[in-house]
Amino acid sequence: MTLVAGVDSSTQSCKVVIHDADSGELVRKGSAQHPDATEVDPERWWEALQKAIAEAGGIDDIAALSVGAQQHGMVCLDGDGNVVRPALLWNDLRSGPAAEALVQELGAEAWANAVGSVPVASFTITKLRWLAEHEPENARRTEAVCLPHDWLTWRLLNSPDNKGRDIASLTTDRSDASGTGYWSPITSEYRFELLERALGRRVGVPRVLGPSESPGRLGGVVFGPGAGDNAAAGLVLAPSSGDVVVSVGTSGAVFASCETLSPDSSGTVAGFADATGHFLPLVCTVNAARVLEAAARILGVDQKRLSELALSAPAGADGLVMLPYLEGERTPNLPDATGELHGLRHKTSTPAHLARAAVEGVLCGLADAIDAIEARGVEVERVHLIGGGSRSEALRSIAPTVFGRPVQVPPPAEYVADGAAFQAHWALQGGKKPAP
Repeated sequence: MTLVAGVDSSTQSCKVVIHDADSGELVRKGSAQHPDATEVDPERWWEALQKAIAEAGGIDDIAALSVGAQQHGMVCLDGDGNVVRPALLWNDLRSGPAAEALVQELGAEAWANAVGSVPVASFTITKLRWLAEHEPENARRTEAVCLPHDWLTWRLLNSPDNKGRDIASLTTDRSDASGTGYWSPITSEYRFELLERALGRRVGVPRVLGPSESPGRLGGVVFGPGAGDNAAAGLVLAPSSGDVVVSVGTSGAVFASCETLSPDSSGTVAGFADATGHFLPLVCTVNAARVLEAAARILGVDQKRLSELALSAPAGADGLVMLPYLEGERTPNLPDATGELHGLRHKTSTPAHLARAAVEGVLCGLADAIDAIEARGVEVERVHLIGGGSRSEALRSIAPTVFGRPVQVPPPAEYVADGAAFQAHWALQGGKKPAP
């Protein structure tokens, strides 16, 4: 039996899955939690990865491994490969003013044409501008910038004692590089002048690998190039024409797979690359499943009871509307926004109405994202609903009405980690793509 491993280093946790490469069967798995913060020392990711690997029974018997991870996180390294400061994650929105300044300097259309997307606070490039403005000494110490999956792959391939690692050996893939704001999925090249505009000078960046290109081996283990989380999930979901994927996790993500890219100068749709050589138009919201967690906390119930309450209330919650921007928002671009309740009356002052408003608030934001994807010329006939939030019966039941389209809920799985394992198999076969 040939075994392949996939890693999902997400915002909340690290998951490791090990599959039989031939049958695709899940053989074993493990997980470990990440700190609940918007800036994290990458060493905490490393520690969680080691725990997850141990819980999965180790990786001594695997033939290949690949890492999928949260996008955009800014990992700054000095010349010796040491982490300069805790990584700013995608959901750290302190760089909102920096994003606004960068867009004003060049114009939204110029950014969209250059890198396929208009920078927002989530992107790596805006965090680098923030670093240059607010922590100039750390900016001066920075000799290379990479992303979470880049750093973990590099760390796995090198000595575990943090010695003897060369920042020139950093690698990434096109899906993750396309979320930085200084790599173009249109030309497949870094735009160093944009990186310099943000940080004030040119620093090292990872080499961008092809979809099945290996960054190297560790002993007998072949490594895949890795990928951003949504692109990794797309490898196993393999959405066809007319399909859109809606992922309800810490963030909400709506994406499709396309052979051409239509840059959106409004900034609503990010023009990312996928992990196959095509494109991944994507809309991301900061607030998704955690809105349901917040509503359950307010009501003092668990998620199962929250779902029951939501389904007991009428559609539209008798006019009670929740604007779910609890942590600011990325789409629409409102980094300083807060959540709001509208239509609160005696009639709507019930746990059921609040539960319904929370579920509908999340779904309405995602429905707007679906409409934005469709407006870019992507045909949307069916929705694949995945992520931890899809475990909510209320969310699954209400989604078809709000989305106005059939909704398919695939079996629960670790789709990002599974996609990384698929990519590892692909690299192991030397570029011969396995069936999803």
